[in-house]
Amino acid sequence: MQNIELFLCIDNAELKKQLKSLGEQQGFSLQFGQSSDNWITEAIDADPDIILVQVDDFTSEQLAQLKDSNLPHSSELLFISHGEPNSFIDEAMTSGVTYHLRFPIDLEFVADLLGDLKQELGTEQFDAEKVVASNLDQFGLLLGSSKPMRKLYRLSRKAASSSTSVFIVGESGAGKELVANSIHMLSNRAEKTFISLNCGAISPELIESELFGHVKGAFTGASETRTGVFEHADGSTLFLDEVTEMPIDQQVKLLRVLESGEFRKVGSDTVQQANVRIIAATNREPADAIGQDLFREDLYFRLAQFPIRVPPLRDRGDDLLELARHFLAYRNAEEQTNIEISPDALQKIAAHAWPGNVRELKHTIERAYILADDVIHTTHIVLDDPFESTERETEIPSGMTLEEVERQTILQTLDELDGKKKETAEKLGISVKTLYNKLEKYTDKAQDSE
Repeated sequence: MQNIELFLCIDNAELKKQLKSLGEQQGFSLQFGQSSDNWITEAIDADPDIILVQVDDFTSEQLAQLKDSNLPHSSELLFISHGEPNSFIDEAMTSGVTYHLRFPIDLEFVADLLGDLKQELGTEQFDAEKVVASNLDQFGLLLGSSKPMRKLYRLSRKAASSSTSVFIVGESGAGKELVANSIHMLSNRAEKTFISLNCGAISPELIESELFGHVKGAFTGASETRTGVFEHADGSTLFLDEVTEMPIDQQVKLLRVLESGEFRKVGSDTVQQANVRIIAATNREPADAIGQDLFREDLYFRLAQFPIRVPPLRDRGDDLLELARHFLAYRNAEEQTNIEISPDALQKIAAHAWPGNVRELKHTIERAYILADDVIHTTHIVLDDPFESTERETEIPSGMTLEEVERQTILQTLDELDGKKKETAEKLGISVKTLYNKLEKYTDKAQDSE
């Protein structure tokens, strides 16, 4: 990582010596201002990354000069003072100054602060990766260049060339419906609309009606004749997602239509032919579902004429980071932006288990894109583990202000993480800079109340 330039202009001789030593220890490229009256001009000439300046006599002229300069936009600007009230310093805080530290100075706090800023600035300025293209192979609607995905492509292509039933097994979010749709797109039924039904999202009482339709008056609430998915999918492909979630007493009716090719609408005596190609899917292991009496074994063998297993994201090697780049590249193209991503953010993505697979990754990148300004950092990669149990629920008292809720959340998280500010910021989904600003504000308020 390239050296980060730190500009110091400190009147207090002892503090200047301490900060100089601290800067050398942390590997900064140090520059020094000579005059507290002329530090802005000196800093403009130096053009550093971070400016740490003592401003006990900050004037209206300096405020005007600071506003006219590019310093607040080009550098991280930190003030130190003895704490005497100064309205010009207060106004400077709204014009780009990042921190205002007051004597007595906590050198450990300053060391942590400068270390975090050095890491953020180094990542943002020198290491961020521009993402404008995708390197992934594509098959139908599927993306990936890993061996497991290329094996999946071969199986899907063979399945598309036949009319047999396909049974897809894979974890939630792995892309089972994309596999089914890709098979349909490459089959001789592609001109017809792909029909999908989530068997786990329908009440047991309506499963039969959803599958086969019903006639008017067939049951209470049947105010008009309805077409079921088998009729909608005539000549096409019917995708039965999460088929193992269908009530087991309804599965026999599905089995009958698969065996006979015939069905009746609920309440009708008219037999209709089912010219439908079935693709089913589940996120359960079929053997487990059968063993738990959740899934009929005879139905499984009828559906699984051509079984396909979708690999989880964690088994897809380099596809993980390439998919992250792919989603970011397409979002940049859609919005005509050039959001970059830092190596630390990519490392955080690579280290996560991704229990939600590609769906979770896509949503994470979408959220990070929205949170980021120019570069996606680790703080923008918010990982909510859906399988993580919460030991306790925190009840927020009625009437508590949003500011107090925020304060308690930050302080509690900081305490739970043993005061580790970087980890706290990551868990809260904010930048380290924002966390330090919040903590500084809480300290000021506590001192004012004393």
